Amino acid sequence: MSTSLIATDVKPFSATAYHRGQFVPLTEADLQGKWSVVFFYPADFTFVCPTELGDLADHYAEFQQLGVEIYGVSTDTHFTHKAWHDASETIRKIQFPLVGDPAHVLSRNFGVLIEGAGLADRGTFVIDPQGKIQIIEVNAGGVGRNAEELLRKVKAAQYVASHPGEVCPAKWQEGAATLAPSLDLVGKI
Repeated sequence: MSTSLIATDVKPFSATAYHRGQFVPLTEADLQGKWSVVFFYPADFTFVCPTELGDLADHYAEFQQLGVEIYGVSTDTHFTHKAWHDASETIRKIQFPLVGDPAHVLSRNFGVLIEGAGLADRGTFVIDPQGKIQIIEVNAGGVGRNAEELLRKVKAAQYVASHPGEVCPAKWQEGAATLAPSLDLVGKI
């Protein structure tokens, strides 16, 4: 990614997701009005990917309690997502949409397409209810992500959004002290 996507609007897209036994259409408009996590992974039927998606599935209820929808995205088709769901015990427990991106529109829009390979990097994007990207994380292919850390970041982003003038310091946990940036704090932290 050469230009940061932080605080930018999600670009237009049209895709099909496999969700709870159905193929469903999805566009950028579906991300409006709620917090969303768009979670890119390289490919179905691989090794690190199902561990990450299984971890998200295990924490999905916690994300839902925060009003957050998760969208798992790879460059596979929605048909492949269904086949993977049907074949894998880990993937079968997923309740969030698995979005197909075979034309690479989403992967390009979010800057995670691995050109030449036709796969997506491990990109995580937290999007606010106005459709603006608030958090970006991109991992190397061999490095899996952690749903609990993502939950912490979502809670921090939601806190900052609802408490103007406050920021969450490193390792902030829900209920912990925040900071109110001011001239008085300069050099005192």
